[in-house]
This record gives sequence, C-alpha cells and structure tokens, in this order.
Amino acid sequence: MKYQRIPTSLFIKNRKKFTASMKPGSIAIFHSNDEVPRNGDAFHKFKQNSDLFYLSGIDQEETILVLFPDCPNPLYREMLFIKETSVKIAIWDGARLMPEEASAASGIERVFWYHEFKKTIHAAFLMAETIYMNLNENDRSTDTVPANAFRFAHEIKYRYPAHNYARSAPILAQCRMVKEQEEIDLISEAVNITRAGFERLLTFVKPGVWEYEIEAELIHEFTRRRSNGFAFDPIIGSGSSACVLHYVENNKICKDGDLLLLDFGAEYANYNGDLTRCLPVNGKFTPRQKAVYNAVLQVHRAAAGLLKPGKKLPEYHQEVCEVMTEQLVNLGLLTMDYVKKDKRAFARYFMHGTSHHLGLDVHDVMHRFGELQVGNVLTIEPGIYIPEEGIGVRIENDVLLTAEGIHDFMAGLPIEAGEIEELMNP
Repeated sequence: MKYQRIPTSLFIKNRKKFTASMKPGSIAIFHSNDEVPRNGDAFHKFKQNSDLFYLSGIDQEETILVLFPDCPNPLYREMLFIKETSVKIAIWDGARLMPEEASAASGIERVFWYHEFKKTIHAAFLMAETIYMNLNENDRSTDTVPANAFRFAHEIKYRYPAHNYARSAPILAQCRMVKEQEEIDLISEAVNITRAGFERLLTFVKPGVWEYEIEAELIHEFTRRRSNGFAFDPIIGSGSSACVLHYVENNKICKDGDLLLLDFGAEYANYNGDLTRCLPVNGKFTPRQKAVYNAVLQVHRAAAGLLKPGKKLPEYHQEVCEVMTEQLVNLGLLTMDYVKKDKRAFARYFMHGTSHHLGLDVHDVMHRFGELQVGNVLTIEPGIYIPEEGIGVRIENDVLLTAEGIHDFMAGLPIEAGEIEELMNP
C-alpha cells in the first residue's frame, strides 16, 4: 500500500467498541470483499470491505476476521484468516502478508491461512448461541451481485440452522460514525491531498482545456502524495454538464464564459476527502454566475451554523432548505406566491441532501434518523442548478462535529468568488 502504516491501537480500540455491544455467547464473522472480474483474466483494483478494515487494518483479499469475546476457549476469541502467500504469488503479484505481519498490523495474535477457516471455525460455532452476520445495509445500495458475505450467510444458515442470527451493521454504524483521533488524522491527510489537487487546478484551468485533462492533473497530484487515487469517480462538469449531479464522462472542452463544477476527493489509507468548488473557466465570474455562487455560499454558511450535535439530519436539511428557498427567491428563480403553494418548490433547483457522513466510505454508514454526535464527520454541500441558464454551482467542505462547534477540515481553502478569481489570475 502507498500509505504510511496506521497505528495498531486504532484497530484494537475499534474491536473493543464493537464487541462491547455484542450479545453474550455470540460470534461475529467479517469477510473481505471479492476480487471483481473485469474482462478476460483481468480484475478491477481491489477495494477492501470497510468494516473488515475498520476492525483489523488488513488491506488484502481473501481475509476473514472472527470475534468471539466471551468464548469459553480463549484461543477462539480473536482469529484472523489471511491468504496464504507463495513463491508464484510473490513473482506475479507481490507477496501477501505473512502471519506475523498481519498480527503486527491488526494486534490479533491468532492468525491462520484462509483455507483453514472451515475446519477451524466449526468448534467455535458449536460454542456460540448467536452468529453475527456482516451484510451491506446501506439503504441506498442497489447492488444486485451477491457479495462474499451474502454467500457466506446462505451457507452458514444451511449448516447451522438452530443458531440465532444477528446483524452487525447497526452496531458498526454506531461505532464508525464516531471517529477516533487516528481516523480524524487519516481524514485530514485525505483532505490535505484533495486540497493540493484543487490548488493545482487554479492556474491550470482555462478556455480550451478538456475536462479529462483536469482529471489527469488531479490523479497526478494525488498519486505523488501517497493517495490510492480518487475516493469516487470525479465530477469535472463544465457548462450545462454541471447540472448533471453524477456527471462523470469528463469528455468536453471547457469553453470561455462557462462555469466548471469540480466534485472530487482523494482516498488515503481507505479514508476519504470530498470537495466541491466552482471555477469560472476564463478566471472571471459573470455577474449572474457570481450571484448564484454567492447565494450557494450563503446557504453553505447558514448550514454550517445549523449543523450541531443532537440534531437529526432530516430536520437539519429542512432548515437548510428554508434558507435555500429565500436565496432562490432573491435570484428570481422562485416567487413567494409559488413557494406558498408548494413548500418543496426549492427542489426544482436544489434536489439533493445537504450533508452526508464521511469516513471509510464517501457516503459513510449512519443511522439516518438518529441524532448527530460529537466525533461525526460530515460534508456540507448545498447547490443550485439552473439547466436553462447552463449554471450549476455546488460548494462542499468536510467538517468534524466537536463539543465546541464545527472543525472545518477545509478551512483556508479558497471559497469566496473574489479569492478564486484572484488565484486564477496571478
């Protein structure tokens, strides 16, 4: 991996938080993600299961973590199964972790080879009353491919039908939402790399540049700073493409007079940054572009003041939408008469949420209707999209909720329209 080694203490703390919420006499199983076939004999770049990484720090395929904190036999309380390396693997793909290396990274003493799992785990299952299954419970997931953990769940329920079964996802969501200091440091590094990428663009963007050239500048900066690449497919949308929320083709030329919407983030040690800014392609906002930009900035600042521990995301978003409605009226996009008839009139120009949790996943795990807590990391990203004018503006920062208020990871990054113009025209 490109990133610096993460302190083992993080994963030890994370396991203690999870096991503290397990039912007595229960065992939990966590699988790595599959290697995803591409075409022929090729695979997509491997991406570790976020829950497994959170609990173990192991960042390679064919890994299983077993947690059985109150097992009568202490040998089964923490076990790690990893891919057995070989001379052939070392020659073709690079050696995988040896047991002592996996133990040093995770803090788990009992490490076995992956193929030893079934014969080793049987005795542990027989001592357990409940088996925790780790499944993807993201309420926005539309994946139709049965992942490793789903296949295992079907198999294990067939083999052990008399056991009780429980869900690890609600526990892990609660654990992962509140970041440890080590995680905050990793997110800060991901944001710093993201920041460097944006700053690189300020003097690069100009009329005639292609969107994919901008994407190339970003990946260059990310890679040279130990990033594993983009946290998500970058959105480099100029002109009307900025009004397409998930525009990722990045295949158009940036034209004089257009706005450019940039939504991207760097991944570092599996943690993510997420930034959105808008640049005038020629270095100067038109009066209308600046008016829309400043309206979004006003909403962004209002949202930052509203985002507090104890608040719930739905009520917070509603409060932000009230501010947004005022700005849309000021811009002449809505009338008060129309707003009185339709309380969701704002959705014509602002159709997405204001904030989402951020961490090991860009849209990180959360309890959507639970109260926000100290230690949560979220985005703030209001936007206004006017397809008929070819204007799309979104402004996004990443923030940490603290007892004293918000800590903005992106403080100091250019955000005022005047700042952006000045830096684009040195």
